[in-house]
Amino acid sequence: MKFIHLTDTHFVPAGKRLYGRDPSAALRAAVADINAHHADAELVVVTGDLTHWGEPRAFAHLAGVLAELAPPLRLLIGNHDARDVFRRTFPDQPADASGFIQSVQDTSAGRFVFLDTVEAGSDAGHYTAERCAWLADSLAATDRDLFLFMHHPPFPIGLPALDKIGLQRAEGFRAALEPHRHRVRHLFFGHVHRPVAGSWLGIPVSSVRSMNHQTWFDLQAGELVASFEPPAYGVVIVDADSVIVHSHDFLDDSPKFAYRENPWDDWSRRPPPA
Repeated sequence: MKFIHLTDTHFVPAGKRLYGRDPSAALRAAVADINAHHADAELVVVTGDLTHWGEPRAFAHLAGVLAELAPPLRLLIGNHDARDVFRRTFPDQPADASGFIQSVQDTSAGRFVFLDTVEAGSDAGHYTAERCAWLADSLAATDRDLFLFMHHPPFPIGLPALDKIGLQRAEGFRAALEPHRHRVRHLFFGHVHRPVAGSWLGIPVSSVRSMNHQTWFDLQAGELVASFEPPAYGVVIVDADSVIVHSHDFLDDSPKFAYRENPWDDWSRRPPPA
């Protein structure tokens, strides 16, 4: 199975800019690149912060760009989004019985579980007792391999300014997950605007860069510092033995060349015998 992980599009209304940039430019390029090279992907998952301020015009702008995407689409919300506006704009995206934007989808690789970690008015993540009960039931309802998707990471990543706004009071989330963690093959998250990979509770985890702006890597900074490192999306390849995540800098314009036939006459060619 192949699918795409994309995150933090931070859309604003058409014609507006965010930190001096048009967030739609990078996403349009990503959509074109995915359509050209990964139209066979089983799914594209966007892990939240779809918009920057959650207004209807921003969501409408995003919907127009995503309408061009060839593979099927699944959207999560993040702390910058408004749940009610999202539901009006994307009525085809499923929600649970309480209206949270969370659901499951059985794919060729296993069960994908999509979570809603948003608490209105908070940049930090919250996963309430009601949502924890939904998660426990969803995990127990199948014996298939599990893949989790969420906006806020449920563990610290070592960047203090980001850890302050990660998932708060995560004990309930952990308790719901623990009995099934041996079946969780990967946990994908957004929110941090960084390429991050590792493991938590023995579960492999990863995120990718956002579409418009990034968080600069600084293990001491007490507040968030942004950068314009290039955007990226993840190409995820799953088989019975492995889950491989390729972070693709799709806007990279550096020269491309064959190792054996490169245009430079330099030490990349084998030197003559001594």
